Amino acid sequence: MIKANVILDYPKWKDKIKHPNNYLRKKLKILSKVPYFKKKKQEFSILLTNNKKMKNLNFKYRKKNKPTDVLSFQSNNNLYIGDIAISYEMVNKRSRSSNFFLEFDKMWIHGYFHLIGYDHKKIKDFKNMIKKENLVLKYFHKIN
Repeated sequence: MIKANVILDYPKWKDKIKHPNNYLRKKLKILSKVPYFKKKKQEFSILLTNNKKMKNLNFKYRKKNKPTDVLSFQSNNNLYIGDIAISYEMVNKRSRSSNFFLEFDKMWIHGYFHLIGYDHKKIKDFKNMIKKENLVLKYFHKIN
């Protein structure tokens, strides 16, 4: 089973997702029914934070002095695969023309794929990663 530890660093998240731990537990239960993820035994953490913290992390680890939507920090451990940080403001802004839960799921799934070894340095890899992310999202949301 895939498990996520949620660290709530910015209280506004609770305005949108009352119980983030429960929300992710339900999503991961659905994910465990997807054939590729069925037998995965993994754990990761998600930091639900804001633009200020994301800017600090982005500068510290990537030398980019601006906030970003999602950051992933891969671990070399097979069971504990790493950490994901997500910006509330970025998800909220994108959700104005969409849905908050869909945008949040896009972010943590993107971060998760980075943790399991996907990247998008080349356009071909980007297309492959997006395709797989969208397949997972279809299990959670009715999207085209």
